[in-house]
Amino acid sequence: MANSGGGTQGAISLDPQHAQRLYQAVPDLDDWPRSWHVDPADIPVGQQIVQVLTPFLLQLLDQGLAKTTLRRHRDNLWTLGGELIRRRYDDELARKNVKDALRQLIEGDGGPLMWPRITEPEQDSLDATCRKLNRFLHESAAGTRAD
Repeated sequence: MANSGGGTQGAISLDPQHAQRLYQAVPDLDDWPRSWHVDPADIPVGQQIVQVLTPFLLQLLDQGLAKTTLRRHRDNLWTLGGELIRRRYDDELARKNVKDALRQLIEGDGGPLMWPRITEPEQDSLDATCRKLNRFLHESAAGTRAD
């Protein structure tokens, strides 16, 4: 994922300071694609998901959130990535690039309804993270076009 000298293939490059902060908050980030995979072909898609989520994770770190809040967002992002991999087997998400598939999955009002069903507080937490991610993706896209 975060290539700071010899990391995973297809990784985005982070300066050492960002990489260190990221891996203190999410020490298993490089393992996410493997933990989500059903088929070996899912691993490169998982790596792409991590690449899309990394700038958002860094923004969360910059916000000075409490450790428990960061942990909750981190766990929700891991859940979301796994759900995207799962849903790529079932519908048109497989034909989209990862960023567009994430946008479709999270929509504007929260995250996907999880199956098997999670508790209402867990779903509310996932929804809150997904709304933040959705805003971030839209703001990033607007900023990219403005450059």
